[in-house]
Parts: sequence; C-alpha cells; structure tokens
Amino acid sequence: MLDPLLPLLAHDFHVTVAETAIVISAFALPYGLCQVVLGPLGDRFGKLRVLVLGLLLYGVAMAACALAGQLNHLVVMRALTGGLGGAIIPLAMAWIGDNVPYAERQATLGRFLTGMVMAQLLAGPISGSVGQWLGWQAVFLLVGTVAMVTSVSIMGTLGRKLWQPVPEVAGGSGLGRYVILLKRPAGRLLLIAAFLDGMLLFGGAFPFVGSYLIQGFHLEAWQAGLVVAVFGLGSFVYTRMARWLVNTMGEFRVLLVGGLVLAAGLAGLSVAPSWHAVAVCQVVLGAAFFMYHGVLQARSTEAMPEARATAVSAFAMALFLGQGLGSVAFGTALSAVGYPGAFLAAAFGMAALAVWTRLAVLSR
Repeated sequence: MLDPLLPLLAHDFHVTVAETAIVISAFALPYGLCQVVLGPLGDRFGKLRVLVLGLLLYGVAMAACALAGQLNHLVVMRALTGGLGGAIIPLAMAWIGDNVPYAERQATLGRFLTGMVMAQLLAGPISGSVGQWLGWQAVFLLVGTVAMVTSVSIMGTLGRKLWQPVPEVAGGSGLGRYVILLKRPAGRLLLIAAFLDGMLLFGGAFPFVGSYLIQGFHLEAWQAGLVVAVFGLGSFVYTRMARWLVNTMGEFRVLLVGGLVLAAGLAGLSVAPSWHAVAVCQVVLGAAFFMYHGVLQARSTEAMPEARATAVSAFAMALFLGQGLGSVAFGTALSAVGYPGAFLAAAFGMAALAVWTRLAVLSR
C-alpha cells in the first residue's frame, strides 16, 4: 500500500522520501514486537478469535491514520496499526498448521498466499490511483473500512463457533514457550533466517521499488503502483505451482533456487534501463520470493507443534523486526550510493542468505 505513497507523504510533510521510511519501520517494529503477546493469546483464547478482534481494531486504527497532520503523528498511528495487524496473518498460518498435515501444508499455504497475492496485485494500483486523485488520507480510510467490514463479516459467518472454549495448550505457559523454542537449535536458526529475510527484502529492497520508479523513471504514483503490482503476477504463478515444485524439486532445492533467483532479480533492478525492465524483474521477484519464503513459512508451522501460534508469531516477530531495521538501513544506503548501489547490495546479501539457509537452517 505504501510503496506509491512515499513520494506523496514526502511532499505533504516536507521531508525526503528516505525520511518517510520511518513510516514503514513504525509499522514493522510493533508488528514484530507484539508477536510476543499475540502468539500466546492465540494459543490461550483461540487463534481465529484473536485474529478477528485484531482485524477489527486494526481497521479502526488504520482509518484514524488519515487524521495525522504531521509525520510524527502518522508514525504513532502506524505503530498502533502494526501492533494490531500482527494478529492477522501469523495466527491464520498457525490455524492452518493445526488443521493440515505437513505433507499438504506447503500447497495449502500456497493457496492461502493467493489472498495475499491478490492484495499485492490490487493494493499498488488502488493505493497509487486513490492517493493521486484524493490524497494519501483516502487510502488509509479505504483500507480501514475494508478491514472493519471484513472482521464483522467473519464474526457473522462463524457465529457461536468463534466464542467456544479453547482446550488448554501443553508445553509451558505464555512467554515461557518462547524460551522453549529458543532452546531448540532449529528454532533459533529459523528465527535468524526470518530476521535477515525481513531486513533484506520486506524492509530493504521491496518497499522502495515504487519510489525508484517515480524518481528514477519519472512515472506517476498510480503508474508506479501498477508496475509494483506485477510482483503479484509472479507470486500467483508460484501459488499455482507450489505443490508441483515441492514434489518435484524438494524443499531444499525450492528454497535455494528461489533465493538465488531473488538475488538475480535484485541485481537486475540495479541495472534496469527502463521501467519495462523493472516490471520484468518484479515478476521474477514475485515468484522467487515465495519459493524462498514459502519454505521458511512452512517450517515455522512445525517449529513447535504443541504451541503453533507462539512459534509462527515468533517467526513473524523476527521477520518484521528485520523489516524495521532493513527500511532504515536501505534508506541510509539510498542516501549514500543511490538506488542502483542499494539494490545491488541487497542482491549480494540475498545470495549469501540463500546459501546459508540451505546449508545451516534446513539441515536441522
């Protein structure tokens, strides 16, 4: 959503695009930190119950972002939406882990990711268009309204099932489950991989592609949003091929190939001669990202089966803490070496991460 809005925010708040990166960090850091609480809450009170309530409050807070009159006000509200939004995707994935055998989980998560991919396909063009014509405030109002309507609709669909008592979870209590997870070598390495993944991609390279298109190739915000959105086309291809890829290549090769292709796509961004080349790179990055990240996500649902919400929340916490640091680091690199140098640095980092993940993490 924010990719095509960063230049608009920079203009309205009289700051540089690099300075607006704090709006990304302001969402990502609380998103990650609040997983400490949200995971145990999901295991204790029910994953879907906590998810739906979080979605409702997220919608209210997102709509309130439109009232921000200064950048620091928006930062505070984005922090609130980040903490509340952290209840949505991790708990949904944990629920899938509870209800789908591991042999089928990668393909099921692929279908689940189709919803996220459709959001990626639509969010950029809609955000860029609405922001261009009605202002960035209208984008926050729109997203907040959709979130509130969705949460109320889910409550109505599930009815009393949403409020049924939840069996007590074995394996420690509350925050103690995180200690159990960290004591397991496989758990520790998985969290490190998630942190670096978030730093290089979620917070590093990906959020700045829209600004790159606007500043480097002089596209308007809505045009940049369309180009950014083709990332979702590559992602959609992955969701349709996930089962075949895993069955044919195996998890190890899927992750390694995906990581190395990600590195190649980031390097391609650094030398792209036109926005058309950026669009091609975006398609490649979309497919490769879910090849790499999808394997890590599937592993997170099995890191601690007795308390999956806690384990998946820990994974998300590491991912988005990395995102928060990555947006600041990429913004700093952007000021020092420009877009080409920053994307190339991310490419080298991604290649190293792919090899390390294959050799050190998946072997556990």
